[in-house]
Amino acid sequence: MDIRPLTPHYAVSPQISPEDLPLIAEAGFSAVICNRPDAENPPEWHAAAMAEAAQAAGLQFHNLPLTHQTMTPENVARQRDLIDAATGPVLAYCASGTRSSVIWSLGQAGHLSTDEILAATAQAGYQLDQLRPALDAMAANR
Repeated sequence: MDIRPLTPHYAVSPQISPEDLPLIAEAGFSAVICNRPDAENPPEWHAAAMAEAAQAAGLQFHNLPLTHQTMTPENVARQRDLIDAATGPVLAYCASGTRSSVIWSLGQAGHLSTDEILAATAQAGYQLDQLRPALDAMAANR
């Protein structure tokens, strides 16, 4: 398990397993968001299996699978709403943590400065400088 905090309330991770979920709960997380489509995973890591394991560990579980095509404004808002509604820290995961970092970044545009967003993702090991024009444009429209 490779948990990488972006803020005190939100962290990302590469793919986790059902066995990781009790440890995630013990680490103080209240919710998990799966940003990885089932088609990318073996059945034991499909969202339904992960949701069952999360519930057994006392975690909320949300499935918001993302691809390049589904990184829409609606899904950006949905991810932000899931984070905001959580009763404690949230862990989002995908294959590498990049999609979970990108969707967070897009959701923060206009709330945090572009420099703050890119510094947070870089600190976690995700170089997302290519998002700067999109983040700046989104911030200008908010």
